[in-house]
Amino acid sequence: MYEEIINKKELLAIIIKSNFEGEQIKFFTPDNFSQQLGYMNRPKGYIIPPHRHNIVPREVIHTQEVLFIKSGTVRVDFYDDEQVYFESRVLLKGDIILLAAGGHGFEMLESSEIIEVKQGPYIGERDKVRFEHIAQHKVKLGNNG
Repeated sequence: MYEEIINKKELLAIIIKSNFEGEQIKFFTPDNFSQQLGYMNRPKGYIIPPHRHNIVPREVIHTQEVLFIKSGTVRVDFYDDEQVYFESRVLLKGDIILLAAGGHGFEMLESSEIIEVKQGPYIGERDKVRFEHIAQHKVKLGNNG
């Protein structure tokens, strides 16, 4: 299963659950995203020919990040660009999320290991605006909560 988190017609995130299965190849992201997220299902013996990627100048104006939940349970809270809370989802071991727009915060519901992939170079605290997280009693869990 995979899910798109949309608020006011803006794609905030794409969640790919650990049990997702598909055939061949599927890209979940539009071509204009600076972070591309895809899935491949290939049979034994299938060959992806050797290749390299060309140097292509790209301008990244918005940081997008992909998180792989290696272990544990994580609640992700979604916010719009005005820092207004929208809703939350729970991610489990093996789940993957692309954070595409808006704001986000996390609470570790269990001790968790997360692998993060995002564009660089990293510019420290100038890269983000921090704000208050949602109060526990106001959390709204979406589809999987």
